[in-house]
Amino acid sequence: MTGSIQGLSFYTQRGSDKVIMRTKGGAGKEKIATAPQFETLRKNQQEFSGCTKFGSQTRYAFGGLHRLADYNLTPVLNGMAKNLMKLDTVTPLGQRRIQLSQHKQTLEGFNFNRTYPFNTVLRVGITAVMDREHLHVSVTIPRINTDVDLVNIQRLPYFRIIAVMGTVSDVHYDETEKAYVPAVSDLHGTSRVVTSDWYPSQTIVPEHLMMVQMTDKQQSLLTDEVSVLLSIAVEFGTVGFNGETTEVKYAGCGKVMMVS
Repeated sequence: MTGSIQGLSFYTQRGSDKVIMRTKGGAGKEKIATAPQFETLRKNQQEFSGCTKFGSQTRYAFGGLHRLADYNLTPVLNGMAKNLMKLDTVTPLGQRRIQLSQHKQTLEGFNFNRTYPFNTVLRVGITAVMDREHLHVSVTIPRINTDVDLVNIQRLPYFRIIAVMGTVSDVHYDETEKAYVPAVSDLHGTSRVVTSDWYPSQTIVPEHLMMVQMTDKQQSLLTDEVSVLLSIAVEFGTVGFNGETTEVKYAGCGKVMMVS
């Protein structure tokens, strides 16, 4: 069941087959906003607003690959931001910074799927060379023998490889705006997507190179407070109504391969 009954809410969420129950109620908004006993809560709420800004924009840096995820990525990214905040031991509570640039390993290897992670579906050793300064990356896809290297769970007739270069800015509290803002707003949650051709699911794909390049303007804005991501995915497709190959919703998987 879902819905509300006398102070209780029942709901479901993607990634779980359980019905979640929570209670309603608590202190009113005005009391929380003004009462001294809620000062710490207000500071935590302020920091959480920064975490949500980081989480939502980081998802954009995946270049749409979140569509392949089998769980809700945003709450996980929000939690990651909160953990990054805790590493800031200098700034006071309520204004702590989210500095991914200082802890890039936090996001490297981040999987968009839990049931079938990327490395269990495409079993080849993909390598990449990133030129951070020029926002360019070369991705080498080894020879793929789909009989042994590709796990096609839904037995769909086609697949393709997607490479995404994205950027995520550190986030800090701006006293003037009284809000959390990215250090480099024009590079917070941007991406460049390169997609291979559709390949038959029963074939051998020769080794090939995929190159992703962001714009000259984006290069000029790059600072040490910006992290550069390479995400990789495999997506499955079928023949659509118009006779052309089209992607199947949630059929595929991806991960963050590299953070520089």
